[in-house]
Amino acid sequence: MYPALALARALVARGHPAGTIRFVGARRGLEASAVPASGFDVELMPGRGLQRRLTVANLRAAWEALVALVASFRLLGRWRPRVVVGFGGYASLPCLVAARLRRLPTVVHEQNAAPGLANRLAVRMGARAAVALEGTPLRGATVTGNPVRPEIVAVERDPDPDRATVVFVGGSLGARRLNQAALGLYDRWRRRTDRAVVHVSGRRDHDDCRVSLEGLRRPGDALRYDLVGYEEHMERLYARAAVVVCRAGALTVAELAASGTPAVLVPLPGAPGDHQARNARAMVDAGAAVLVTDADCDAPRLDTEVGELLARPDRLATMGSAARAMARPDAAERLADVVEEVARGVT
Repeated sequence: MYPALALARALVARGHPAGTIRFVGARRGLEASAVPASGFDVELMPGRGLQRRLTVANLRAAWEALVALVASFRLLGRWRPRVVVGFGGYASLPCLVAARLRRLPTVVHEQNAAPGLANRLAVRMGARAAVALEGTPLRGATVTGNPVRPEIVAVERDPDPDRATVVFVGGSLGARRLNQAALGLYDRWRRRTDRAVVHVSGRRDHDDCRVSLEGLRRPGDALRYDLVGYEEHMERLYARAAVVVCRAGALTVAELAASGTPAVLVPLPGAPGDHQARNARAMVDAGAAVLVTDADCDAPRLDTEVGELLARPDRLATMGSAARAMARPDAAERLADVVEEVARGVT
């Protein structure tokens, strides 16, 4: 969603009226609130991801995809857009298929090193591909980078040298492994005044995390530990974080690079194409991050990894510079170039 919003803002800056840019998203996602809040209209469709085994849930997913396809076909017939842009995932595929059925030009943007099923199918149907990373296996792809919000690109980092802030974040829903590890560190760090924690638990597990934290607190604890369910202004956390502990989703990696934030990356195991591990490896190979596997992600291991980083301000500075070197701050503009070319019929 956020790369799509970054593209929309770039197109508006080029003179395209906001009213001519329309979003189609999933009812189960953040689109219902985030897109209107950014000044754009959104149509919400049913849909859910497929499980990689035979289940009743997959039958419902297939039915919802068919409903979304019919609805998208009707919408596109009414709107008659010059171009349809997909950003991957189950929410985009019905609209992309409907666009091809109506012979409308399409573009897909792949955020990850390993392309998802929706984008692979769309390219086979004739979509022009834009990708975030060199070597992403999509035919005829243009490397644009991952669009991030201007607020992220504009981050000026200013970590507190006397009380280092460690940020834990696992996405909008959260990551139980990261949540458990973060809470485990509270017990190890409760007497520390040289560290602070911001724990973004995700909405799914926030209540459980809150109860666990209340059970851990003791009179006289010195550790500053802030627990929130969701953070709408990640740019503020990137600015103050000494280090971020997080998953290795494409958008997260792009934001870490754009903001120059050092990270400990814990890739989600079993992600399609193992794309999170590949995203993390790109950061590690550049010297911008440390990798910890999900199986090894617990409080003792993170205590060691984070502690070693905080003890080396020079290494953190080098990691931040390496992250910035990976960034493509003009990614939204590059992607807007591709979209306008396709809309004009340029191949």
